[in-house]
Amino acid sequence: MAHDPTPAALLARLVASDPGRPRITVYDDTDGPTRGERIELSARVLANWVAKAANLLQDELDAAPGTTVRLALPPHWRTLYWALAAWSVGACVLLPDAPGPADVVVTDEPAGVADLDDAEHVVVVTLAALARTAAVDVPSGAVDEAREIATHGDVFEPWEEPEPGAPGLRTATGETPLGDLVPADAATVQRAHTGTDDTGRFLALALELLAGDGSVVLTRGTPADDVLASRLAAEGVTGRR
Repeated sequence: MAHDPTPAALLARLVASDPGRPRITVYDDTDGPTRGERIELSARVLANWVAKAANLLQDELDAAPGTTVRLALPPHWRTLYWALAAWSVGACVLLPDAPGPADVVVTDEPAGVADLDDAEHVVVVTLAALARTAAVDVPSGAVDEAREIATHGDVFEPWEEPEPGAPGLRTATGETPLGDLVPADAATVQRAHTGTDDTGRFLALALELLAGDGSVVLTRGTPADDVLASRLAAEGVTGRR
């Protein structure tokens, strides 16, 4: 299997090769309004969300190669499409603990982001699947994703083609170029489960599995052992990470 030079190229390949197969499935066992949700996205549907978010970034927030986007979000299907959207415009994704200023902050809890006031733009994400407006107070001038993302197009064309050598991900320990985010060695596990609460680990696992033509099953919260075992069997999970 050829190595995809960027996450955007990886997603395009998955859409072309098998658009309908599930690529991310999320179960929510957290305490709160999203408890009990099960969301599954195929490559086609994931690409649709990515395009809308990328168009929002590019058209409304002037994001382009060189822009920094802090993802102050937990592991979640929305986090995956926001990361892919940022990489599609050529931006560098900053994890929650990464140093340095961010041009754009994308968060579900704006009150908890230390550098919110320093960002040029803020996007408030509501995790609930059917949300049509934010579940928290939206700071003045911020984008309410739940209200606005549906207005953006389903196809994305970058104004400037991202360079694989440009910064793609910044963590507390350093930066990774855009062209090194997709692993050259594909994962051998085709459908893996994770319950991680680490956003960086989640994104790395998702890219690894997608690069190997696989998919990820994410559990948010802590289900009972028998519930989890039954769920993983029903989902055809072949490994746990």
